[in-house]
Amino acid sequence: MSDTQLTVTLSGGDADDARAVVGALEGTFGPPQERPSDTDATVRMATFGGEGEGTGTGTAEDGHRPLSEPVTVTVQGTPEAVRRASDALSRVFTARDEGAAAGDQEQERQLVLES
Repeated sequence: MSDTQLTVTLSGGDADDARAVVGALEGTFGPPQERPSDTDATVRMATFGGEGEGTGTGTAEDGHRPLSEPVTVTVQGTPEAVRRASDALSRVFTARDEGAAAGDQEQERQLVLES
């Protein structure tokens, strides 16, 4: 597994909120392999692969749109990828850490994001 492979699961908010969260991660991970759907899903998912690296930038002042409501985000991947994702999201949104679970080679962290 690459150090940048990451799966992001989002619940709460709408498709625009999901796009805003994924956009905040693109600065760190590059474009996702899979984007959240535009449907009326209650849970959306995006995946970032190991081949593209982003610039590592991204702050709330970069023009990211505010979230319409709190969004629960679960990031899963290598410990390094999860740390980088948590840091990137915390730069753009107000993030409340809801806990983490660690395995041998993967980690999962849940955050609640607000504007």
